Amino acid sequence: MSSRRAPLPPPPPPPHLRSWPDRAALLADRDRALTVLGRASLGGGRLALFLVWLLVLEVGWSLLGAAWIGFDEALDPLGAAPAFLLAGAGLATLVPAGFFQVGGVRRDVAAHRLLVRWAALDRAPERDARHRAAGRSLAWLLVSFALGAAGLALCVGVPAAARPGTTTYAEVGFGVGAGLLLWVHGLVGGVRAVAHFRTAVRLLSPVRPVPRAARPASSARPPHA
Repeated sequence: MSSRRAPLPPPPPPPHLRSWPDRAALLADRDRALTVLGRASLGGGRLALFLVWLLVLEVGWSLLGAAWIGFDEALDPLGAAPAFLLAGAGLATLVPAGFFQVGGVRRDVAAHRLLVRWAALDRAPERDARHRAAGRSLAWLLVSFALGAAGLALCVGVPAAARPGTTTYAEVGFGVGAGLLLWVHGLVGGVRAVAHFRTAVRLLSPVRPVPRAARPASSARPPHA
């Protein structure tokens, strides 16, 4: 699946190898690179894929949890046979989903680093307005907050609601594991949204913040006589 994704643009060349004929050509290449990188890291398709792999991970964990509970309740090896089948199906679902999800996160990190390097080349306020992607960053942040809150509620609520003699360790472990998957994904998505927001403020804002050392001398307090 990862091989079908559009390739990321290369990093900008180092200063001594840059051969743009003029600033307009540089801004055009920068604009194209930022468009591709923005879609690769915060696009709607990327968010949908992120949630789909999370759903597949939860399904795999549910199968493993059912197998865990089946092993816990089995009275003989024959009764544990369905649990073995569920465990195999769970691993067959969980391992590939985890592989693709980790690969997607690594690609997101690479895309963000490239975005920072391309954005730092120059500044074009009239073009950078759409690259700031405030709406997409907010969508990622809200979805990530919902995932993290749901995961934290499961991690805390399932052990708190357990009753000695009624709730098994397998059931508690299944609930906590499902919540932990949600919480970790919420954390990953929230970090991505905040990182893009910081990049937008620092490199894609219409006005670059003036460093303290570069402020006009007239704003400083006059020396005493």
